[in-house]
Amino acid sequence: MHDKIRVVISGGGTGGHIFPAIAIANAIKEIVPDADIRFVGAVGRMEMKRVPDAGYEIVGLPICGFDRKNMLKNVYVLWKASVSIVKARKFVKTFSPHVAVGVGGYASGPLLWAASSMGVPCIIQEQNSYAGVTNKLLSKKVQKICVAYEGMERFFPKEKIMMTGNPVRDNVVRCQIDKAEACRRLGLDPDKKTILLVGGSLGARTINESVLNHLDIVKESGVQFVWQTGKYYSASIKERLKGRDDLPMLKVTDFISDIGEAYKASDLVISRAGASSISEFCLIGKPVILVPSPNVAEDHQTKNAMALSDKGAAILVKDSEAVDCLLATAVKLVNDEKQLEKLSRNVSSMAFKDSALKIAEEVIKTIRK
Repeated sequence: MHDKIRVVISGGGTGGHIFPAIAIANAIKEIVPDADIRFVGAVGRMEMKRVPDAGYEIVGLPICGFDRKNMLKNVYVLWKASVSIVKARKFVKTFSPHVAVGVGGYASGPLLWAASSMGVPCIIQEQNSYAGVTNKLLSKKVQKICVAYEGMERFFPKEKIMMTGNPVRDNVVRCQIDKAEACRRLGLDPDKKTILLVGGSLGARTINESVLNHLDIVKESGVQFVWQTGKYYSASIKERLKGRDDLPMLKVTDFISDIGEAYKASDLVISRAGASSISEFCLIGKPVILVPSPNVAEDHQTKNAMALSDKGAAILVKDSEAVDCLLATAVKLVNDEKQLEKLSRNVSSMAFKDSALKIAEEVIKTIRK
C-alpha cells in the first residue's frame, strides 16, 4: 500500500476498555510503524487523559450511559447520543479510516455505527463472557468479532467470531524482574506474604470498605498489603487512616502505574472481575480472589468470575458478602501454599497469549483485503 494506513479505535470509560485499546494500537505500530492511529472516546472519561499519555490523539464525543434509576434523564442521554453520532460521522469523513475497531464503552457505539454506515470495515473486540447490548446490535454490521471466551455464538454470528483472548497492558507481560526485586522497589519485605488489592478505577468502594472495616486483621495477619484505593476514594481513605501509625504493613496508593511490578511482588490478588484484569491473571498465573461488581451491565462481571471459579481457577466472593469475609478469606488463602499452587496452575491453563498481536494482524488483514 502506498497510502499510510489509518485506523480509528473507539471506546473507553474504564481502564478495562482503555488499556486493551492502547495495547492493540501498540501492536499495530509494531507491525506497521508509520500507521496513523486515532482514538475516539467519551468527553470527561478517563480515556481523555490515558490515551494522550500513551502518545495517541483522541477525539471526545459527548456520549454517556443510560440512567437506569431516572428514566426522565434518558431523554437527555438520547439527545447526546444523536449529537455523538453526527460528530462521529464528521470524524470518519475527515479522517477517512481504512478500518474502525470498537473495544466497548460509551464511545464505541456511535463511532462504529457511523463508520459501518459509511462503508468502513469494522472489528469488535468483545472482552466479556456475556456480550453487551451495543456489541450485539453492532455485530450485524461488522466484519469480525474478536472474543475471549468460548460459547460466544450465543450472541454473535458464528462465522464472524475469532478467538483472540483479551489484550493486556504491556507492563504486565514484559515485567522481567523477580519477586524479591519487585518487593524491594515497592518497599516490601520479600520474605513475607503479600496481598495486592485493586478495586478498579471506578469500582473500588466495596474492596476499600473490606479493608477499612478490618484493620485489626491487617495488623495481626503477619501479611503485608499493597492497596490501590482508586483516585476517587483516595482523600476520604487518607482521612480515615489518620493517626494509624501502627500499620506499616499496609502500603496505600491511589493508582499503581506499574501494575506488572505490583503483580510480581504479590502472592495473591484481590480484584474486581473485569475481563481485562482476568486476562492478566491468566497470563501471569496469579492466584486471585474475584469480587464481581454488581454495578455493571447484564451482571457480566459475575459471569466472567464464574468462568474461572467453575474451573477452580479463582475464588469468587460476592460483593454483598465481601465487607464481612473478604479480608479473612484472603489472609487464610495466602498462607495455604497448596491452594495457591492449584489456583495458579488452573488460571494459567486459561491464558491466551499475544492477543493484541492477533487483533492487530486481523486489522491489517482487513485493510489489505
